[in-house]
Amino acid sequence: MSKIAILKELWEFLKVRKKWWLLPIVIMLVLFCGVIVLSQSAAIQTVIYTLF
Repeated sequence: MSKIAILKELWEFLKVRKKWWLLPIVIMLVLFCGVIVLSQSAAIQTVIYTLF
């Protein structure tokens, strides 16, 4: 399965099952994963290091 298909399936699950309370959790997980991926470069590491 492609990443887009997984996101579409998750969105359909949220719409059909009315599990809107899961949406903030999913958004935070995606943002956290993005920070982890971006922190691999040296330029971003200094900014993240000063934040935490």
